[in-house]
Amino acid sequence: MSTVDTGAAQGEHGDPASTPAARREDAEAASTSTARRGNAEAASTSAPSANAEAASTPAAGQSLFPGSDFLQLDVGEAPAGGKADWLARRLRQAMADGRLTVGSRLPPTRVLAAELRLSRGVVTEAYRRLAEEGHVEGRRRGGTVVVAAPCAPRAAARRAPAPDAADRTGYAALFADPPGAAVFDALRAAPARIDFTPGRPDLTAFPRAAWLRAERAVLADLSADHLGYGDPRGAPRLRRAVTGWLARSRGIRVHHDDVLIVAGTAQALTLLHSVLRADGIDRVAVEDPGSLGTRQHLRHGGLDTPPVPVDDRGVRIDALRDTHARAVLLTPAHQFPTGVVTSGERRRELLRWAEEGGLIVEDDYDAEHRYDRPPVPALRALLADRVCYTGSISKLLAPALRIGWMVPPPRHREALVDAKRFTDLGNAVLPQLVLAHLMETGGLERHLRMLRGRHRHRRDAMIGAVTAHLPGAVVHGAAAGLHLTVTYGPEVPDTALAAAALARGVKCQPLSWHRQLPGPAGLVLGYAATPPGVIAEGVAAIGGALRRLA
Repeated sequence: MSTVDTGAAQGEHGDPASTPAARREDAEAASTSTARRGNAEAASTSAPSANAEAASTPAAGQSLFPGSDFLQLDVGEAPAGGKADWLARRLRQAMADGRLTVGSRLPPTRVLAAELRLSRGVVTEAYRRLAEEGHVEGRRRGGTVVVAAPCAPRAAARRAPAPDAADRTGYAALFADPPGAAVFDALRAAPARIDFTPGRPDLTAFPRAAWLRAERAVLADLSADHLGYGDPRGAPRLRRAVTGWLARSRGIRVHHDDVLIVAGTAQALTLLHSVLRADGIDRVAVEDPGSLGTRQHLRHGGLDTPPVPVDDRGVRIDALRDTHARAVLLTPAHQFPTGVVTSGERRRELLRWAEEGGLIVEDDYDAEHRYDRPPVPALRALLADRVCYTGSISKLLAPALRIGWMVPPPRHREALVDAKRFTDLGNAVLPQLVLAHLMETGGLERHLRMLRGRHRHRRDAMIGAVTAHLPGAVVHGAAAGLHLTVTYGPEVPDTALAAAALARGVKCQPLSWHRQLPGPAGLVLGYAATPPGVIAEGVAAIGGALRRLA
């Protein structure tokens, strides 16, 4: 058997080309293919008339015109007598320009020959040439696979800048200007040995075995109807499971028809854009400091985001009233990024503001992750008619699952369901059912208990490292969450410190990114995804950078 394409057995010699040169090329290709078995298949000379008829007559369902969807190959471009050369050249070009990447599988010679209405020996010869050049290899039942791409012509490489120049032009540039819409993508792509990005869960802790067991259990009982288009509000089974989860963990008692499943809090905000504007709301007040990403989402939807200062008791209600905004987005259980818990007095003031006609959007982004304080009930549990509650499993399982939920107030519920319906018809059903199974069987709560112990250990390691390597710095928000905020003296801008840290291989976010109002310099440091020893190394590097800049 051939080492290039084992999916084919014997070659055909017929070709629709009518010129003597074309027939000579096919005969040569078949003869060469037979003689060189190391990388190609032997071509048979039996039944030439039958094979010629098969090559020139389209099979059922095949186009009347020779050509292939694969790389849009058009045999009409091939010169007479040089079809194997033409095909090898076209495949080589596709590998060089990225259309055929390493690992791509070429069509079986029988299939491609039939589509192009060529002799199979021509296709086999083209594959053989590529195999000799080291670009493809045959993998038995795996077919012919691209293993190396030829180098595409390119401009002369630029001289790499010196390390200090790279620090100035690359890392510093990332933090030099006010952050734009793509700043998180740019920071995510920046290389670093240690990543302290806030809100990043420990993805190595994802419960793969439990998820796989749950998925098997779901598939074993799954009816065919569940594979069709589902309820845009979300799978009823998951909505019922979420109501139980919210009642147990957040004190929220709702009916499952009140729950809307969304693709994370980001989509919840996107759905709210049009609904709020239709209700005459054109500005949503936000905490300051507060999440840059949330602010960007709201602004992208055409909503102004006036800042409201946060102190050690939560958002200031007097400042909220001064904005004249009819809606506010809050993180009351664990304020981002300061970690402040909204006090009881502030909650009562906030609820009075809402009863006067205000709308609270409650982002309960990581309330499950608490270590040194009692649980705090959600605002939605206190004032259902004026609070739109959002949550997700991004910080508990993985952001890639893109599963979250909203519990909107009754007046906005139907409009949000319509917005979800016309956005994507609803989330993928299978992951919803798997998550529901984990919630129903206690698997999600077991996972949370495991994470709390791990996160507490890593938080303690980060506090110890800050004490050792950043003397005089103040730690905020240590009682819960997946990050700490660290403030320090005013002598060094936090953007300069973040750039210097990244130059040393440590990735973090400056506190000023999350401010609209002036405030102390600081860093927001995520610890959930980093082992204790690495945390100490990273904070030491930040301390060294700060000493050098001071």
